Amino acid sequence: MPLTRKGAATRQRIVEGAASEMRRLGIFSLTLDDVMRCTSTSKSQLFHYFPGGKDELLLAVARHEASGVISDQQPELASLNSWGAWRSWRDKVVERYREQGPNCPLNVVMGQLGPTTEGARAVVRELYARWEGELAAGIRAMQSQGEIDAALDAGRGARALLAGIQGGVLIHLATGSLEHLEAALDQGIEFLRRSAAKG
Repeated sequence: MPLTRKGAATRQRIVEGAASEMRRLGIFSLTLDDVMRCTSTSKSQLFHYFPGGKDELLLAVARHEASGVISDQQPELASLNSWGAWRSWRDKVVERYREQGPNCPLNVVMGQLGPTTEGARAVVRELYARWEGELAAGIRAMQSQGEIDAALDAGRGARALLAGIQGGVLIHLATGSLEHLEAALDQGIEFLRRSAAKG
């Protein structure tokens, strides 16, 4: 049964509160009592919106955090129509992970849920599909201007760039260094830039 506008707002408030509390306490310390306290909700309310309990709530938090990965890159990600715009987007991605530090809320939640569970896999697929789509749209915009080789497969180029970013992020999470992420972004964008000369 679809939620009313008020119900949807309440559910979103619970998700946002749980996400904030998770960052503060850590996922392994977070309890449903913590969520109820910080969101001023009762146990019956919590289970009304999340009948599957903590796992269902964590899945909603994961989806919320995944959405944040995309929204934190805007408006640059949706406006990749010049090399200056690509550079601004690159800087915004690096800055996002610099501010976040080695603790990635999405990575922590996904680790708790287990990456092989269908719900968790769906969240990751949705995130990567949105991210890849935005990057591919940017590549096509540059192709229409003759700045990227028209023969280059935009979807494949977006996937390669995204794979490089994720590799850089994983190394950042493990070491605290952003050098690999910066290298992946710089080399990926340079590859696209040079493709026009080769085409």
